[in-house]
Amino acid sequence: MGQVTLHAITVLGHDRPGIIAETTGKLAGLGLNLEDSTMTLLRGHFAMMLVCEGDAADSEIESALAPLTADGSLTVTVREVPTEETQAAEGTSWILSVHGGDRPGIVSAVVGVVAGVGGNITDLTTRLAGDLYLLVAEVDLPPAADVAAVERELASVAAELGVGVSLRAAETDEL
Repeated sequence: MGQVTLHAITVLGHDRPGIIAETTGKLAGLGLNLEDSTMTLLRGHFAMMLVCEGDAADSEIESALAPLTADGSLTVTVREVPTEETQAAEGTSWILSVHGGDRPGIVSAVVGVVAGVGGNITDLTTRLAGDLYLLVAEVDLPPAADVAAVERELASVAAELGVGVSLRAAETDEL
């Protein structure tokens, strides 16, 4: 039995039924514990990121997942990542929503406001439906952040972009 390590695994490519079941089945077969994951469809393409813990080597994981890539429609990467202590956020959690007409620069302008006050984006999703652009982000703001000032700056940026914006406190069960 080897040393227990963390592995970051990505699976990217053309979507089809069964990708999640096949991937997680092979990982479970290696005795890996799925600790964190995100999976989504992006314009018909599947994207999955996993962090697993176990004593399998990267090469063993790559070999187990190789059948997923056999037809060339998926790419799989595996790499060991350092184990780090995760600390609870000291600030407050917020849900940031942006909606409006699509145009370049929306994400960078809005997240720039959050970064400018030392905030951290912990999750971000965007969707384009016709001409409507939607961004939803989980945001941790530091304890010293002036939330009213952040809201004013977000409103100013949103007005320049021609989009709507809202920032609301996250309920624990939403995260």
